[in-house]
Amino acid sequence: MEIKTFSKGKVVFKEGDPGNCMYDVYSGKVGVYAAYGEPEQKLLMEYYPDQYFGEMGLLEHAPRSATAVAMENDTTVAMITEESFGEFFEKNPAKVLMVMQQMSHNLRRRTDDFVEVCRKIKELSDKEGDK
Repeated sequence: MEIKTFSKGKVVFKEGDPGNCMYDVYSGKVGVYAAYGEPEQKLLMEYYPDQYFGEMGLLEHAPRSATAVAMENDTTVAMITEESFGEFFEKNPAKVLMVMQQMSHNLRRRTDDFVEVCRKIKELSDKEGDK
């Protein structure tokens, strides 16, 4: 497992990069952005110590869907690769539950966002149908 420290504004990974590891935040704060550096840039999530990000790339071997950026100086993260995944959780069994809880929370949040967008689309469609 590799430990890396980033200064504020440094990119941890970019959208489209290979997803070959997840990250455990040890210190500082990491922001995950859609369209990073573009006028339509949007902060999707913030991660703090004892939180994880990048797990989708590790589990799915899919390219990164967003860009992760250090939001504070001395932001330190551990890179957990497929090779170190088992050993990491053997040494830190409580963190397995933490990762699962965070993944569940993120899925619930995205599901709630999806349902809200569907509701808004239906409202707009109903208004158009009334015309």
